[in-house]
Amino acid sequence: MIDYESILKENPNGVLATQNGKGVQTRVVQYLFSEDNKVYFCTSSEKPLYEQLQVNPGVSFCTYPQNFSQVLSVNGSVVFVDETSLKTRVLDENPQIKGIYKLPENPVFKMFYIDVEEVVTFNHSEGQKIYKF
Repeated sequence: MIDYESILKENPNGVLATQNGKGVQTRVVQYLFSEDNKVYFCTSSEKPLYEQLQVNPGVSFCTYPQNFSQVLSVNGSVVFVDETSLKTRVLDENPQIKGIYKLPENPVFKMFYIDVEEVVTFNHSEGQKIYKF
């Protein structure tokens, strides 16, 4: 099995693909942390992303290093969580996010994770590999 978490830690910025009423939409987002095949992110309840994920939770998050040595795509369904301990962890570890939301109780501060169903990797020497969870 692949250690996709170490790749995410080294390359936290990536592209999240969602579906809206017109088709696929992508946006740059930051990976926060992962555990137990759950990859965590956050957003504001005032952004279109939040509404899109409520309607269609199927997503794909893609990230890669500058030299494209290991492209990684994490695919699955989004689950929203409202746990103060998780939100506190995010705020403590991410000063930029804390500057936006200030407190874990902020009602617009929404956390979600991708319940990982599949991880796809690609590199030039090995090609594409698919891992099912």
